[in-house]
Amino acid sequence: MSAEKIIADWKKGNFKPIYWLEGDEPFFIDQVVYYAEHKILPEAEASFNLSIFYGKDADWSSVVNACMRYPMFAEKQVVILKEAQQMRDIEKLESYIDNPLASTIFVVSYKEKKVDGRSKLAKTLKSKGEMLSTKKMYDSQLPEWVNQMVASHQLTIAPKALHLLVDHIGNDLSRLQNEVEKLAVNLAGRKNITEDDIEKYIGVSKDFNVFELQDALGKRDLAKTIRIIHYFEANPKAAPIQMILPALYNYFSKVFMLYSLPSITEQSAAAALGVNPFFVKEYIATARRYDYEGIERVLLLLHQYNLRSIGVHDAGTSDAGLLKELAVKMIA
Repeated sequence: MSAEKIIADWKKGNFKPIYWLEGDEPFFIDQVVYYAEHKILPEAEASFNLSIFYGKDADWSSVVNACMRYPMFAEKQVVILKEAQQMRDIEKLESYIDNPLASTIFVVSYKEKKVDGRSKLAKTLKSKGEMLSTKKMYDSQLPEWVNQMVASHQLTIAPKALHLLVDHIGNDLSRLQNEVEKLAVNLAGRKNITEDDIEKYIGVSKDFNVFELQDALGKRDLAKTIRIIHYFEANPKAAPIQMILPALYNYFSKVFMLYSLPSITEQSAAAALGVNPFFVKEYIATARRYDYEGIERVLLLLHQYNLRSIGVHDAGTSDAGLLKELAVKMIA
């Protein structure tokens, strides 16, 4: 079950006694827990019928006792166990989960872990509870996810602005949500988010960023590439090498995939690479500028310089020095 489905059911007044929220992506878990804490019960009822425990400090018997109480002056009570992964003897909750009180909504936040599927607790959860199992979103899924979030604010975002935002923030869904909300507040009635907005409100230079570096290398424009690297050298926090090299490897890996297609067309490339059609021409042009052997060589260079960036076979070359040397070899 998804976070959206759980919350949609709650909005309709459909509640189950047990909700177990687990996995590696805290964003969706936090969404459900926030709604359970702040939205299920009216404020007047929450003061009597909302109990919150933290796994590090609570013992299982206190949590079960809270769950076994009947609500006061209300039909339902909510019991939330946060940071449940830190709770000792958590498997002892199984007896309550096997026979829960219908008037209690018990929500368990079990972040960064999953309950052992072989355990009795896991089997009971599957039969008696609603489970949300989350995993980190793939980088390739982020643009579409952000696009949907932007659309939920009745806004649109320019393709390049979208990629600037995603490339700068990465796979931090909470921060992406916060930045989109910040943009929505600052648009002053406009409906489209542009590159200028990303630069002004998020603090990402529209001219000097990983996206522009990727574009310059794709076009084999050494002068522009070196200018961008100089900017990174003067602004180390703008794009550390640990962020740049994986982004470049991801880009050129997708270009490399084009050579496996029977014929390289914009339609077939967009489907194979899973990228916005707006950028497909750029990938195809890069493939033609470098050819198969050239892209293969670029990928080997990126692997080599990634090792050097962490000190393997390198005596301490600066990040900017490594990037300049890499750029010259890639474009040569």
